[in-house]
Order: sequence, then C-alpha cells, then structure tokens
Amino acid sequence: MKDTEIKHDVFQAVADPTRRKMLILLADREMPITSITEQFPISRTAVNKHLHVLANAGLVQSKKVGRETRYKLQPEPLKELQKWLSFFEKYWADKLSALKEYVESDD
Repeated sequence: MKDTEIKHDVFQAVADPTRRKMLILLADREMPITSITEQFPISRTAVNKHLHVLANAGLVQSKKVGRETRYKLQPEPLKELQKWLSFFEKYWADKLSALKEYVESDD
C-alpha cells in the first residue's frame, strides 16, 4: 500500500450497502472476482473498487490463484463494530420493553 493511499476504517467500509452485501457473500466462502461480479448489477471495475475499500479496512483478504484473484472475509475488524453497537443495546432493550408493555396493556 502506498503511503499516500487512504486507509478506510471499518465504519466507512460497511456504510455502503453493496459492500455489506459483499461481506455477506464472502462470509462462508472464498470467491474469485468474476463470481462476485456476477452477483451485482455493477461493472467489474465498480466491484473491484468496493473490494479495495473492504481490503483497506482489513475486512477482506485477496490472494492470486493462477490468473484469478480470490477474496475472503476477514471478520476480526467487525469486532470494532460489535463493541460500538453493544453500547447502545441497553437503549434498544428499554424501547422494546416499553413497546411490549404498551401493546400488552388494556388501555
């Protein structure tokens, strides 16, 4: 990676719905870029740019196998997201409890 190249963080990387779909696609298997491209209504160049952002955030790893490049999920950086989101779980639980009480009330 060049020194002038921007390093994307995990939050930026998962902000885009296409990249989130790519992560789900790569969750269970390693895939070549041609197979990934077939799953999206965008060009191979666009898929490559999305994969580049994911790689810069450490969320995917690529390797050359013969003439093709294969990608696989690297889930470790997602722990940062989980940690951040877990802070807000108490608020979600409170809201769901209040909704349950409201729905179950006789009023």
